[in-house]
Amino acid sequence: MTARSFARPGILVRARGREWVVLPGSSDELLKLSPLGGLDEEITGVIPSIEEVVSASFPQPTMKDLGDFSSGRLLRDAARLSTRAAAGPFRSFGRIAVEPRPYQLVPLMMALKLNPVRMLIADDVGIGKTIEACLIARELLDRGEINTLAVLCPPHLAEQWQQELAEKFHIDAELVLSSTIRRLEKGLALGESVFTRYPFTVVSTDFIKQDARANDLVNHCPDCVIVDEAHGCTLAAGVGKGRQKRNQLVSAISQNENCHLILVTATPHSGNEAAFRSLISLIDRKFADIPLGLDNSDSQNVRRQLAKHLVQRRRNDIQNYLESDTQFPKRDDSEIPYKLDSEYYKILEDILHFAREYVTDQSSGTRQRRVRYWSALALLRCVSSSPAAAIATLRSRAAVEDADDIDEIGRRTVLDQEDDEDAIIVDFSPGSEVEEAADSTKKKLAKFIKRLEAIEPENDRKLQGAIEEIKKLLQAGFSPIVFCRFIDTSNYVAEQLRATLDDNVRIESVTGTLPPAEREARIQELAENGGDYVLVCTDCLSEGINLQENFDAVLHYDLAWNPTRHEQREGRVDRFGQPKSKVSVVTYWGSNNPIDGVILDVLIRKHKNIKSTLGVTVSVPDTSEQIIETLFEGVLFREKTGQPSTQLSLAFLEELGPEKDEMHAKWDAISQKEAKSRFAQSTLNADAVAEELENVRKAIGSAQDVEHFMHEALHRLRVPFEAQDRAKALKVQLSNETPRGIRQAIGRDDPFVGRFELPISSKEIYLERTSPIVEGLASWLIDQALDSSSREAEPAAARCGAIRSQAVQTRTTLLIARFRFHLKVAARDEDALLCEEILPLAFSGSPASEFRWLTTEQSQKLLEARPEGNLTLSAIEQHVERMLNEMPQIISSFELVANERAQAQLETHKRVRKAAKARAGGTQVEPVLPVDVVGAFVLLPQIPAVGSTP
Repeated sequence: MTARSFARPGILVRARGREWVVLPGSSDELLKLSPLGGLDEEITGVIPSIEEVVSASFPQPTMKDLGDFSSGRLLRDAARLSTRAAAGPFRSFGRIAVEPRPYQLVPLMMALKLNPVRMLIADDVGIGKTIEACLIARELLDRGEINTLAVLCPPHLAEQWQQELAEKFHIDAELVLSSTIRRLEKGLALGESVFTRYPFTVVSTDFIKQDARANDLVNHCPDCVIVDEAHGCTLAAGVGKGRQKRNQLVSAISQNENCHLILVTATPHSGNEAAFRSLISLIDRKFADIPLGLDNSDSQNVRRQLAKHLVQRRRNDIQNYLESDTQFPKRDDSEIPYKLDSEYYKILEDILHFAREYVTDQSSGTRQRRVRYWSALALLRCVSSSPAAAIATLRSRAAVEDADDIDEIGRRTVLDQEDDEDAIIVDFSPGSEVEEAADSTKKKLAKFIKRLEAIEPENDRKLQGAIEEIKKLLQAGFSPIVFCRFIDTSNYVAEQLRATLDDNVRIESVTGTLPPAEREARIQELAENGGDYVLVCTDCLSEGINLQENFDAVLHYDLAWNPTRHEQREGRVDRFGQPKSKVSVVTYWGSNNPIDGVILDVLIRKHKNIKSTLGVTVSVPDTSEQIIETLFEGVLFREKTGQPSTQLSLAFLEELGPEKDEMHAKWDAISQKEAKSRFAQSTLNADAVAEELENVRKAIGSAQDVEHFMHEALHRLRVPFEAQDRAKALKVQLSNETPRGIRQAIGRDDPFVGRFELPISSKEIYLERTSPIVEGLASWLIDQALDSSSREAEPAAARCGAIRSQAVQTRTTLLIARFRFHLKVAARDEDALLCEEILPLAFSGSPASEFRWLTTEQSQKLLEARPEGNLTLSAIEQHVERMLNEMPQIISSFELVANERAQAQLETHKRVRKAAKARAGGTQVEPVLPVDVVGAFVLLPQIPAVGSTP
């Protein structure tokens, strides 16, 4: 056989003393090989001109492989779980480390009907948009339709995306950040780009948006681009330069007709129609002029077109999708008031009086009055948070004073709105001291500092009330996160919790002073030892990082001035993957603090009411600045008619009257329009999803198959284990007494608890088909079954056997067959892809006479056949030997079956990947012969027919 013939994917060769499968990408000079029954980690390269490579064939079963018939299913499961190039409707599912929920197939199936893929995934918070986007990318990779991928995301989410790609989808991506670019660019050839050197990247959108960097990305655009937080790339009235640049970047990418583009956001519409049109125009420029009001009858045609590209679902849409329960925790939502003590109340009252005078002073120019406005607002915000934050602000120079755009910096440092410029949440105390302030003003500020310093923690009723609530949460078994607005407040609360709670309760404060990697490290260290612990943090953790595995309660120590931020905080624990059945959310507010009263009544309660009534999240209408001007500049900084100017009162809410009603009416109108314009389950029929889901499970196995495999394998290998939680989990008792080979296969020496379905706790291991434990054990069982020379006893998974059973009426042969196929995709110019199918095939009769093939479903059922009565060892050997003697004739008859399976694979591929712009030439699927016989078993009827062999 020539070297060239070795380069054909799917054929078997022998090198280095073992059998290998030739993989795609092989050439005359270099063969890319995977060991027969081995793992991806064992893939290697062999140079035929240096090392001996000869043709090989799959070893047929022999009498040395005789064993228990019931191990046939174990053998099938081990073979099926070992393959990574699984055939079936989706090429990628054999390589991913998660079993997608049925609803998560919807975006994938929609995407595969588009060419290029242009998708907007806009599911609600906590449903799993990251998994849905990565599924599409992984499938395109494994179909050979793309070779490169980039994820654009805010910088603080980059490491999480990198981890998600690596752990769940086996895609090793480089981080392209301001802190990594110098290392990545080192050694690049002249004219070479980071995006051509590194095929998979996770890129900070705000780093790459600058002109020179953006041009590099656009000019060397990866085949597929995922844009996270895509709403931050939209244009609408009043957006800043940062968002404009992000929009220009993604718009330029979208103009590349060969680029697959996936947009991800939980807030695609939220009432701002101009921003929504800007967003969907990134999918296709024709949507830029979409009619206002998607509920109008005139827009139905546009809706139908857009629906092919957009999937947007609420929890209620998917919780019982295809009769598959997706568990989300129940939420215990409560509002807990506290009351400021008289001294702190008097300080807040005096600061408000000072702020009114300070803001209404007309002795300075417009610029200086705006500086005073933001300084006063910062001071009020911080004194409502904590004495520590107020002191830090009083001692610091106002952040807005030297800014070119005072209002922009004020919004970024004081308000809870998205930072349009660099997407970094600001949590430092914003400062209030102004350099030009009169000496009398400075003296007043100094007196406020002294009064605040005199407040002892035990007299801080806000703090003490929160400590009591945290104790209650701990006593109820919760692990809480305490969200604060400012760094100084977070550190203050954490310090007092350490001084008050039991020594065995661990406390950690995580703020924006720490880099993202250090934040995650501290959180992991806090939770990894079990017991009671409390995380105190700022809003640096309100986006991106998922905390549901280790935390199940949120206490809002400071109310956010943007209700969307509240939802983001709560979404860290209230999401899919939360192992607890219930989460607790405590909204903590000052009953005699008018600022809290306004925020709670006007914003937060209204936001939650809309979400609970309509099931949609709608942002507050107008900009945050306009809201604050309405609520505070127009009310808090206005003298109260008929009452002393220094008196605090919740009568502020009454004075809001018309402003509040007008804003709520506008909010309601937007919410109703948003509810009507949602696209819910998209254009896909649920029956079509169910059909492909069943095909996937047949091709690669389901979570139930993994569960059966682990139970059966451990039982046969005599490894002690205990089923837990109605068999959804198992505790495996590994020890030094466990044979070394088994421990090496599993990759562990110590006991562990594994779970077969998400969510899992931090102490459990997710046992899915690509888990190192599952794939290691499956590969080891296959090796043991195939290598009879190294066995001293009957294998756990025998390759041949015989039984009597009521499942058959005549002598029947059951084969575990492995089919290999060459898949040639029209959109791919390289060599054919390789895919495999593990299939039980049965026939009645014998090759000596005419025999009849059973259907796949009938053959599948025979794997479950139970032995009835006994066959002597000599009878078993007689029937098996007869079958093995007939094996050459059986294998020769497989060619027709292999062609039928290839045609079935082709139809599946065409059905799923139906694209309007598919290239000419179509897709081809050809079988690789001969077919491998992994196992062969004889089933005899319980009562032999007259004249048959007993």
